[in-house]
Amino acid sequence: MSDVPDTVTDPALRARLNEIQQRLRHGLARVDVHHRLTGKPVSFRVISGQTFEIVFKEVPSIDEAEVLGIKHLIGEKCYCHVFPQTAETLGVRFVLPLTRR
Repeated sequence: MSDVPDTVTDPALRARLNEIQQRLRHGLARVDVHHRLTGKPVSFRVISGQTFEIVFKEVPSIDEAEVLGIKHLIGEKCYCHVFPQTAETLGVRFVLPLTRR
């Protein structure tokens, strides 16, 4: 998984996003029991300074338990959107508002 995007200059926000990434790195295998997300390409992006986006790409399928597990790892209120990427794979997008906690 990549590091916090360079566009994030606020030290407190960088620390918060880094913490989320660390939780995903260390907990993904535990919540991804079918190994659908582990090892798949993942991207992190800050959108307009308002939201943090995490996208898992080339996912063969995903179930609700896996989505809930990722949300639990993120540890903050977030939204999930699953979308077709190719005929055989999905993209799984988590969006986290960056408003102050």
